Amino acid sequence: MLSGRITRGLIRVLDRIAAKTESKENIPTQLLIGRRGEDDAYFYLRRKGYVIVARNYRTARHRGEIDLIGWEKDTLCFIEVKTHTTRDVKPAEAAVDRKKRHDLRIVIGDYLRTLPRRQFPEAPGWRFDVITVYYEKEPRDSETVSHSVGPKQGATSAGQSLQYLRACHPTFELFQNVALSS
Repeated sequence: MLSGRITRGLIRVLDRIAAKTESKENIPTQLLIGRRGEDDAYFYLRRKGYVIVARNYRTARHRGEIDLIGWEKDTLCFIEVKTHTTRDVKPAEAAVDRKKRHDLRIVIGDYLRTLPRRQFPEAPGWRFDVITVYYEKEPRDSETVSHSVGPKQGATSAGQSLQYLRACHPTFELFQNVALSS
């Protein structure tokens, strides 16, 4: 766990250096908030025992991106990260619209086809998760995590400022096995 703390600290230091050296007009605040949310989600999932094998996975043939790919025990998890600075009325899985789900299904299929056949003679069980990172000014006593667990999929299933972000304390909601169908 010490290596995770060191890595997280190093990322924070590099973010501060980048914020001072980069022109703030070049990178929209929304993208910076999203990048920070993905980093925090990565470390959150590592603490929960996930083994993350890919970040921001894309294929050359199709549009779409999978924010995080990792193993939770013997289940391959494809994770979409949504970052919010306020608690919206709609749940996290509603933030992944029909077009995004369609694109993700194709990219997930591409990823499953890249797995080495020697190691995986059959496609592993997998699921699609959505994790929402909330940045709020007030610290919380504990992380908020909501689970919606369903069956694994088989082989046939195809301005906010940076100072505001540094003062915020993230909370997380994890929705497991979100439906990829319309």
